[in-house]
Amino acid sequence: MATPTSPVRVTREVLLLAQWQACELFSQDIAVLHEELSATTATSDLRERVPGVREPYRALLKPLLTTLRQQRQSLEAALNSGAPVPDPLAPGVLLEPLQACFDSLTACGLTEMARGALRDTLRRVNCFGPYLIQLDIRQESGRHRSVLTAITQMLEIGDYSLWPESKRVKWLQHELSSPRPLIPWEHHLDCDDREVLDTFKVIAATPPAALGAYVISMASTPSDVLAVQLLLKSTGCSEQMPVVPLFETLADLESASSVVNTLLEDPAYLARIDKKLMVMIGYSDSAKDAGMLAAGWAQYQAQEALLKTCAKHRVALTLFHGRGGTIGRGGAPAHQALLSQPPGTLAQGLRVTEQGEMIRTKLGMTSLAVNTLGQYASAILQANLLPPPEPTDGWRALMDQLATQSCDVYRRWIREDEQFVPFFRQATPEQELAALPLGSRPARRTSDGGIESLRAIPWIFAWMQNRLMLPAWLGAGEALKVILHDGGLKMLQEMLEEWPFFRARLSMLEMVFAKSDHTLSAHYDQLLVEPDLAPVGERLRAQLQQDIETLLTILGNTELLAHDLWAQQSIGLRNIYTAPLNLLQAELLRRVRAGKRTDSQQALMVTMAGIAAGMRNTG
Repeated sequence: MATPTSPVRVTREVLLLAQWQACELFSQDIAVLHEELSATTATSDLRERVPGVREPYRALLKPLLTTLRQQRQSLEAALNSGAPVPDPLAPGVLLEPLQACFDSLTACGLTEMARGALRDTLRRVNCFGPYLIQLDIRQESGRHRSVLTAITQMLEIGDYSLWPESKRVKWLQHELSSPRPLIPWEHHLDCDDREVLDTFKVIAATPPAALGAYVISMASTPSDVLAVQLLLKSTGCSEQMPVVPLFETLADLESASSVVNTLLEDPAYLARIDKKLMVMIGYSDSAKDAGMLAAGWAQYQAQEALLKTCAKHRVALTLFHGRGGTIGRGGAPAHQALLSQPPGTLAQGLRVTEQGEMIRTKLGMTSLAVNTLGQYASAILQANLLPPPEPTDGWRALMDQLATQSCDVYRRWIREDEQFVPFFRQATPEQELAALPLGSRPARRTSDGGIESLRAIPWIFAWMQNRLMLPAWLGAGEALKVILHDGGLKMLQEMLEEWPFFRARLSMLEMVFAKSDHTLSAHYDQLLVEPDLAPVGERLRAQLQQDIETLLTILGNTELLAHDLWAQQSIGLRNIYTAPLNLLQAELLRRVRAGKRTDSQQALMVTMAGIAAGMRNTG
């Protein structure tokens, strides 16, 4: 059984709550229509459905209103007292009577009544249906591998985890074509494996229209995708559910097209996906793995390669961008970010994540939501009608050099400097963040390990709090400086002028530099960092200053954001409010770590949320 706080229970409750909310909202809409549609003029088709009544529209809508209210009550009982879950409403239950009313009113010339609240409700029904949302399911590839290992051991055919990739793929393909059951349900499974299978049971019990895609975190091989398809088949789920590999690390991005090509060479796989494929591009973990500049170039090249691979197999590719709000997680103004994508990658539109406080910032009010969707729509249209230029061979060669050098610098700091991790944990609120309901849950993918095990959001969020903003710039400036010393300024400025991808990278870098604060970062070090680790912070701030000067040389400016006075003034204004929060947070951290305060979690969370709001692109 799932524990009260298990992901399985949460998934089930989210799906039921969405259905409950849909019933609540549509009940309100139908109640209004029931009051408004008092007309007695109707077509013969509509009157045949409710014979002998004076007000046919009300007579048709009354049972629908009753159905919605009864469904809402049943869902409340299932959520609150464990009563049996009612069968989901079919979309036609909502749509059909409303459409009948609309058609009748239109045919009778009552167009004003038809095109008022009734048409608005019809649009909502077509957009949201009785399930309100399409919920994506996400699980890490290693969890699926563990389940299949347990199954192969129960069947006494070997250890799936030890098989070479070719054997895994061959076995998975065979089982996908086999009609016999795979999972020996009567055997014992450990809690983690049972949890994965229980999630698939929830999927099986949910109408396909209420589900989005199944996203595989840390996908790296063809077997990662086939494993999920096999588990969907073996647990009675709809095999039409899109299975989306998420390529996150630098190595996985580089091998993404090869993985997809292997899958597409299988005719059975092509038939299962109906020649439509979605692939998710990871921004967070690739940036944590290799630094912002190297990750950005790897993401660009991966998209190009995936597009070519899918075109070769005549498969329509939709890219799912796993962006966050921070620069270190791919965050950028939506219009600029979309126009910096490789040519052709937006032909099928796109999916994109909006996370954290960015949901409220971009979609929290009607005017904001309309503006955000307008930016997406206009950028996609522009990218398809007036695609950005293909990078020249010279640009590619220079980006290869920049990516390699910046990655080397980044990893030298992160992985090779023995003092770096202790400094990070003392100079930022990383340790305290794990105990607060902020960021990724859990903060680490594993309970042990260093930076590699830390989730990307806490990693970036912690550096943003002390205003060093390190993940978004480390390595990039030093690599650019090498190019400048080698006489590459002219080509860098040419790329800045003519290539949207490169212009977006430098624009994001400039924004990060403008939001960093040497003085506040040094204050955190003074209060929180042991003396023998203090030189690490001093070297990082010196590097930050060098990188700012390098960027200004390329831009031909004497100050950051000289071309964008509004952004410059906005950041300056917000600093007035965020700086005191930084000072308060540093003092709270000092007291907590000294054991002098044990009741400061709420205050710490307030400072973190306030600083995040002031920095804005932080999610």
